[in-house]
Amino acid sequence: MLSAILDQNPEIHAEGNSAVCQLMWDMQQSCVTNSAEQLQANYRQGTQDDLVRAIPAIYYKDVSATHIVDKCRSWTLPDNMAMLKRYVRDDPKVIVLTRPVDEIAESFIKLRDRNNWQGDLSAGLLDPGSEPIMRSLAGVHWAQANNHGEFLFIEYADLIKSTNKVVDSIYKFCEIEPYTHDFTNVINNHPEDDSVYGLIGQHDIRSKIGTR
Repeated sequence: MLSAILDQNPEIHAEGNSAVCQLMWDMQQSCVTNSAEQLQANYRQGTQDDLVRAIPAIYYKDVSATHIVDKCRSWTLPDNMAMLKRYVRDDPKVIVLTRPVDEIAESFIKLRDRNNWQGDLSAGLLDPGSEPIMRSLAGVHWAQANNHGEFLFIEYADLIKSTNKVVDSIYKFCEIEPYTHDFTNVINNHPEDDSVYGLIGQHDIRSKIGTR
């Protein structure tokens, strides 16, 4: 929903869950493991930074907007933040949307039920280190304990109840010129194929901000 709101601004591109963080991580790891020998033998140790740094530009090569909001729950994890600072910018701006864990779990249970999930509807949701909830929660906790201005925390309830105020705080935090949004006609310009996740409707949004 937040991505769809921000994407109303022609100067901002905000789409669904991004593969950028994972792609950067995989490339970085390859350079220090599987590809390390060849890079060293050919005196190309410095190529690692160029390869990893090029990934965001390649991923968003068709985007003309001035600002890109890359959506990924993993950016709050410490190793990924270090990677972001090394290859992208040393003063990143990360928007962290938070919500009570029980509400998130309940939402997934309802979604599984609508998708005819077989077995226990709550299975695995709160297992330590599991995705999509617990590993992300660990990242949020780390970010809260290590916030030096890189993170802006937003409560889901505040986004629903005080949308304009919250969106204004995002523009201020990201140092972007404010934009007048239409919270009564929110459209997802970049819908994801939720069949890939096995949970149809996972990223559906309502056109008007509010509670059911």
